[in-house]
Amino acid sequence: MKHLKSGSRVSLFALGAMLGCAPLAAADDATLYQDTIIVTDNASTLEAEALVAKTPGGADVVPHEDYADRFLVSLRDTLAFSPGVYTQPRFGQEVRISIRGSGLSRGYHMRGLTLLQDGVPINLADDNGDFQELEPIFFDHLEVFRGSNALRYGSGTLGGAINGVTPTGRTAPGVYVRADVGSNDTARLLVSGGMAGDRLDAWGATSTDTSDGDRDHAKRESVRFNGNVGYAVTDRITTRFYASVNQLNQELPGALTEAVALTDPKTGNFVGDQGRDIESVRLQNQTVIAFDNSELKVGVFMNDKSLHHPIFQVIEQDTQDRGAFARWDWAGDRWEATIGGEARFGDVDYQRYINNNGASGMLSFDADQKAYTSNVYSEVRYHATDRLTLIGGGIYANGKREQFEKFNMFSGGATGVKGEKEFNAFSPKLGMLYAATPDIQVYGNLSKSAEFPGYGELAQVAAFVPVEKQTAWTLEAGTRGSKGIAEWDVSVYRSEIDGELLQYTVNADIPASTFNGDQTVHQGIEAGLSLQLNDWLRLRQVYTDSDFKFDGDVQYGDNQLPVVPEHMYRAELRIGTERLHVAPSLEWVPEGPYADYNNIKKVDGYVLIGATASWSVRDGMDLFLDARNLADEKAIGDVSAAITATDASAIYYPVERRAVFGGIRARF
Repeated sequence: MKHLKSGSRVSLFALGAMLGCAPLAAADDATLYQDTIIVTDNASTLEAEALVAKTPGGADVVPHEDYADRFLVSLRDTLAFSPGVYTQPRFGQEVRISIRGSGLSRGYHMRGLTLLQDGVPINLADDNGDFQELEPIFFDHLEVFRGSNALRYGSGTLGGAINGVTPTGRTAPGVYVRADVGSNDTARLLVSGGMAGDRLDAWGATSTDTSDGDRDHAKRESVRFNGNVGYAVTDRITTRFYASVNQLNQELPGALTEAVALTDPKTGNFVGDQGRDIESVRLQNQTVIAFDNSELKVGVFMNDKSLHHPIFQVIEQDTQDRGAFARWDWAGDRWEATIGGEARFGDVDYQRYINNNGASGMLSFDADQKAYTSNVYSEVRYHATDRLTLIGGGIYANGKREQFEKFNMFSGGATGVKGEKEFNAFSPKLGMLYAATPDIQVYGNLSKSAEFPGYGELAQVAAFVPVEKQTAWTLEAGTRGSKGIAEWDVSVYRSEIDGELLQYTVNADIPASTFNGDQTVHQGIEAGLSLQLNDWLRLRQVYTDSDFKFDGDVQYGDNQLPVVPEHMYRAELRIGTERLHVAPSLEWVPEGPYADYNNIKKVDGYVLIGATASWSVRDGMDLFLDARNLADEKAIGDVSAAITATDASAIYYPVERRAVFGGIRARF
């Protein structure tokens, strides 16, 4: 949903001043504001919004200014007001992210979504992903395509795709600096710079972040670089090279029992000195060739990643992923078409060691893992009338997962066991898009989706287990548009899922086990509404209804699926101008989700109150403030699903504790 601009930032003094001041004249503050965020040219955002307007289903663009007032730790801070995106923080940059119940019970990493950076997939070759490698502070904007509406990005998953787009030397020239400090000994620094000539442009940014976290044993440190260089080879051919480097160190505080989470949420788990440390380098290229009525994009990418992950044992992984993609877009008088494909290949050198207080002890498991995932897709759009567009398309995906088990301490040493599994699926799509007025659209679509298991599902502890692919049929209808003071994006959907990949917690230390559900249903409402009440007052709201349940299951009947609450509402009231404003916010979960498949335990709901604020001290310089959970509410924010939850079940994560962050940003 495209929101009206939300503004810049503020100090503690400015927050107090704003609460008492009368509305200021809304002069031309937009230019002033644009100078003090990471990107100064919104051409890329406008291009993305035009693409959303051609999409017959739930999709929106989140520009940087919509979240610029936030302390940016994870995708939760950027996507909180994107309709239908469920993001619940666990600790640090660890967040549960789900769209339409994708990867519903996945208690770690991510599944069921395609993540991209600058249009290039960052999911690993087995289709799982680590969203921690996406640094939200770098982005020009984010594009969210829910469900089958992500077809043009080669996604055939239930959840769809999220594409983070970084600035270029043309959209973010000059030097930009942002510094944040706050609760829990948190400090952060971002420095970026861009330049552009006639044919050549370049942009780069470095960020550092350190914090003790809001729980014991939750300290994090990170250093990141992201940059790109673009060159116009001719008037019709452009190429751009991208590079990103990440070094992330995160202590893991672990899950708690419900009683501890509600009474002493600062508690962390020091046993085994659990953590997740990532070092990664990613290189990619994208070349665009423009023809008279069409455009061809081709690219390659490579990712080298090392993971040190002390949990129940110490996991050591060295991963090399590489791939290529191509997409051709053509437009005629009444017909348009998109044809594309991609292939990803990966090798993992995987060991586990006995955990000696976070250090690697005796070798317990050693395996080589190989995977590939490839797809081809197409979509055709026919403009039947000036108002009505009919859409048809499909995606064929193929994937293979292999593991050669070289050593297993618990099977007597050397084993030589090989696991191999291949999957394929075709997922069609039909849709329509009707322009009721130039500013109001109505849409609907019917689509199929498919998700293949990754290593985490197939090799749950050692050898492969019989887990199959997940498929679903989804029917969606909705509307987006604007009229008067209102701007909205509303979708209603129902997904009937066969073989849903579900997980449950074995115990607090061992990663969740996965099984295929029989028949399940995900249905709900994704709604966003923004009301520009006058020049200095805007109310922004999102509401998500998530009705996820078994459908006549032999063991669980029609029980509700755990983890995601049925109702969630967020609102933000922005008072003031671009130069000076405050924005109190509310997050309300009337009733929490079930914690288990047997529906024995349901957690309570909660209300979180926060505020952001901003003051432009002078042209090119802002102060800002982000205050969270001002009432210091103690509640359950996330759950790791169990078969049957008891009082002793350590499966709960508390909501973020009260915290205040602030700082300065400037462009030179």
